[in-house]
Amino acid sequence: MNAQYPVARPRRLRRTAAMRRMVAGTRLHPAELILPMFVKEGIAEPQPVGSMPGVVQHTRESLRKAAHEAAEAGVGGIMLFGIPAYKDGRGSGADDPDGIVQVALRDLASDLGDALVLMTDTCLDEYTDHGHCGLLTADGEVDNDATLERYASAAVAQAAAGSRMIAPSGMMDGQVGAIRAALDGNGFAEVPILAYAAKYASGFYGPFRDAAECAPQFGDRSAYQQDPAGPIGEALREVRLDLAEGADAVMVKPALAYLDILRQVRDTVEVPVAAYQVSGEYAMVEAAAANGWIDRERVIMESLIAIRRAGADMILTYWATEVARGLS
Repeated sequence: MNAQYPVARPRRLRRTAAMRRMVAGTRLHPAELILPMFVKEGIAEPQPVGSMPGVVQHTRESLRKAAHEAAEAGVGGIMLFGIPAYKDGRGSGADDPDGIVQVALRDLASDLGDALVLMTDTCLDEYTDHGHCGLLTADGEVDNDATLERYASAAVAQAAAGSRMIAPSGMMDGQVGAIRAALDGNGFAEVPILAYAAKYASGFYGPFRDAAECAPQFGDRSAYQQDPAGPIGEALREVRLDLAEGADAVMVKPALAYLDILRQVRDTVEVPVAAYQVSGEYAMVEAAAANGWIDRERVIMESLIAIRRAGADMILTYWATEVARGLS
């Protein structure tokens, strides 16, 4: 570049809203947004999540209404989480054909068809009485290999109920391969897997544990989720392992504090990359906006643009329907 000021004036391309819109290098589209949703068994009315203003634990009927609104807005998909009335040590509700997620999936599949992609979180923490993501050994450790069997069974149950994409989030070694084999062996070879490939043991998950009622009853998840200060290259290793086991797309979670990881993943792989704008990111913006400290709508869009610019093809965000309406 040879031209310098006063000949070179970058502000020329910023002078008007129309000019900025025309030259924008990063854009959002409603179809790139995925709405996480919670459905709870045994409630008569939607239950507000105190730490996530505007988010609720849905009844089956309110879930259907909210999913229809998301589809009308052009949202690309929903990610469904379930809260059963009964929990036990093996997370029995996860693969029960009459479990809350499977019942809700059948509702949504009947209502919406392929108007958007029905996606399901495949884990055990919402279903276990101890709140961990897998089965426990006698001394309280999460049993990786025994847990794989439960994930595989849950994935098959979800696919049979109408899930169009399985999203294993437990960070167990070998989870993608176990699920891929189970899906293929049960007639669901066409159902893709979105792997939570780089999922960190993050403090940003706090409000989610209120929404999904899945806080660990002891310890934490640091022994299976990634360390925020972990080895350089660990995230890419996890991603490559998941792809080798049959993942069709991969995810980085959380999003905003891990944009560097998101960029590394996007530059490395040739499959779609998702990022999850998690509950803590959402809650901080809503709380600051409620206090009048920030411009809510502007910050929401700026954060989503940052995630998109860092390389996300798809963004899970609790603002998906609201933002999709604005973009449309």
